[in-house]
Amino acid sequence: MLLRARRLLTEHGWLDDHQLRIEGNRIVAIEPIASGVTARDAELLCPAYIDVHVHGGSGVDVMDEDPGALATLALHKAREGVAYWLPTTVTAPLPEINAALTRIANHYHHPTAGAVVLGSYLEGPYFTPQNKGAHPPELFRELDVAELAQLIAISQNTLRMVALAPEKPNALAAIRYLKQQGIRVMLGHSAASYEQTIAAFDAGADGLVHCFNGMTGLHHRNPGMVGAGLSDTRAWLEIIADGHHLHPAVMHICCQCAATRTLLVTDAMRAAGMPDGQYEICGYPVQLQHGVVRTESGGLAGSTLALDAAVRNLVNQVGIPAEQAIRMASLHPAKLLGMAQTLGSIAPGKLASVIALDQQLRLQNSWINGVATDL
Repeated sequence: MLLRARRLLTEHGWLDDHQLRIEGNRIVAIEPIASGVTARDAELLCPAYIDVHVHGGSGVDVMDEDPGALATLALHKAREGVAYWLPTTVTAPLPEINAALTRIANHYHHPTAGAVVLGSYLEGPYFTPQNKGAHPPELFRELDVAELAQLIAISQNTLRMVALAPEKPNALAAIRYLKQQGIRVMLGHSAASYEQTIAAFDAGADGLVHCFNGMTGLHHRNPGMVGAGLSDTRAWLEIIADGHHLHPAVMHICCQCAATRTLLVTDAMRAAGMPDGQYEICGYPVQLQHGVVRTESGGLAGSTLALDAAVRNLVNQVGIPAEQAIRMASLHPAKLLGMAQTLGSIAPGKLASVIALDQQLRLQNSWINGVATDL
């Protein structure tokens, strides 16, 4: 298969009038388009997106008992240009978390149409009450290596990321254990100090969950978790670029301080892609109004963001170059997951997951592992 583009984005920048040669599910060559050939399959041909932080969308949630929920979400994410994603749990009773990890593992081993599940992301229950967000603090648990080992086993070794509060007892030992198992560790929903956050990075933690939200902020005499993440070059920073979770100036600061370490996530919940109304997260009612989801107390409760919209928001609201914003939704999450050798950019030998965008960065077509998707 050949895909011809007016502009094609590689890790090294844009190429004008180039084509991809695809065999099976792999890219085998990037070539100039022969002179005299005028047809193009894409205005802009870019790597497909990777969303590592997804709770729900299209009316369903990762925690739903319905085994078809993940299949619905896989199709929903594909319509955003997402080729790969991590279904993300929330704080809940341990049996419900175990059941969710089992369903995700089953979907991982028996995939359906749409975006490909790369594994699971455990967000909670290892948080602290301050900066809890929508997570119910009465269900928070203490960190225990034996319990983590059981969760990994229940996930059939598909657990890819774990979020936790670094000030909790045994946090550093838990981080070291998870890293030994090849699992990424993100820090959030926490009141940790700058020093506690740096100690967690020293122990192997990888970054911050939805940076600025659910953590101690930046103060000139108390740099907090945000200050640690912005200044420590080891830290990956998730950001929710919906214009509600972060002011555009804050997104600009993040991109200025950590351009090569920032990744776009949606943190989307079941109301994503749905009309205004009443919904539920973590067992509690929330209200969606004008694209913003809030708890009864007025706090933000996940988002309704689509990942392709996050890319456009960075470009249009913050002034980030398109190629940089696209990498934050593709190559950077692949690097965080340790999968950049096969995912996240257009290069020979990598999986043929690409998207066709128009000049406004709106999705036109998508191919996942060499197969055209039905948008």
